[in-house]
Amino acid sequence: MFEFEILQELEPNAEILKIIKDYEYTVKNGRIKHLKATNLQFIEPTEYLITHRSTLTILEYKVNEISNKNFYIKEHKQKYNLKEIKQILIKLKI
Repeated sequence: MFEFEILQELEPNAEILKIIKDYEYTVKNGRIKHLKATNLQFIEPTEYLITHRSTLTILEYKVNEISNKNFYIKEHKQKYNLKEIKQILIKLKI
């Protein structure tokens, strides 16, 4: 049986929380987990589930990527950076 140890709890992004405060949403904190007896680490992303007019699921990954796009929208199947996410969320308000 696999045994995991939680190394770190990942907190939600404060800037995104300010933008989505007017929406109906839920946030699931991410985690960095370590598989015991190995040197493998797994990252569970922070999940923002917006259920305003339509459902939008944004995943935030805490990784250092060259492209600097830490966000992924399931419905669009595309990566975004923080500036692009802000623009998408502001357009949802309209």
